[in-house]
Amino acid sequence: MSYDYKIMKEIVLGKIKIGSHRPLVIIAGPCVIEDLELTLEIATELKRISTRLRLPLIFKSSYDKANRSSLTAYRGVGLKKGLEILVRVREKTGLPVISDIHCREEVKPAARVLDALQIPAFLCRQTDLLLEAGKTGLPVNVKKGQFLAPEDMKEVARKIASTGNEKILLTERGTFFGYHNLVVDFRSLIIMGGLGYPVFFDATHSVQTPGEHGNRSGGHREFIPGLARAAAALGVAGLYLEVHPEPDKSPCDGPNIFPLRKLPKLLSEVMAIDRLVKTNLKRMKQ
Repeated sequence: MSYDYKIMKEIVLGKIKIGSHRPLVIIAGPCVIEDLELTLEIATELKRISTRLRLPLIFKSSYDKANRSSLTAYRGVGLKKGLEILVRVREKTGLPVISDIHCREEVKPAARVLDALQIPAFLCRQTDLLLEAGKTGLPVNVKKGQFLAPEDMKEVARKIASTGNEKILLTERGTFFGYHNLVVDFRSLIIMGGLGYPVFFDATHSVQTPGEHGNRSGGHREFIPGLARAAAALGVAGLYLEVHPEPDKSPCDGPNIFPLRKLPKLLSEVMAIDRLVKTNLKRMKQ
């Protein structure tokens, strides 16, 4: 397998075209759905930013966070209410929507509403879940498990592709390095790029410190901009960013969530890097 970037499969999600040779695509939104009002507020602002920057954006938020550190941690509003809220987001903003699925029983109801399905990192090797997601025909974004080497994602993608669905996105979110720490090996983006599918970089979960505080995770959001710029310099297809107007008040993953008010500046920076890198790569191939 070549570890050099090549022209990957192009994935079409509504009006958005995703590929290594395409302009950067953003997946962004709050970690978890708290209520309709706040979710629409965040989505409306993301739509405004997307329009102003002419940047393709997919709205993400989880109706259920099924892998919290603590039994008493906030998980979200649940499948039914969460999907209803995501429908409202799409109706109001026109943004495509994506959310996590956790078991086979969630796949069909989620697929009737969502524009793409997301497999959480801890579930990336769950064969039955991957197959059921693949059978929907929707784009499937798989977060690479913190416990996997990047080349291991070849078999993960193969499971989904076996259903005839090759609309696969692969997302890097850091690798376990000792206890309560994640490290980003940027070679991973290149290695996964060699598998032929668009690669996203999750700049927010990559700065998480899982379970650091016993009943909750910590994080270091100050590193998000640097990691996002580095990933853009490698020519990734997209960036994944969890955002919130007041990250420290988020009931989930607050320490590694990026402040919404700072997002336009960061996106402008990574877009400039993305244009430079992909323009130069295009010239080199001519």
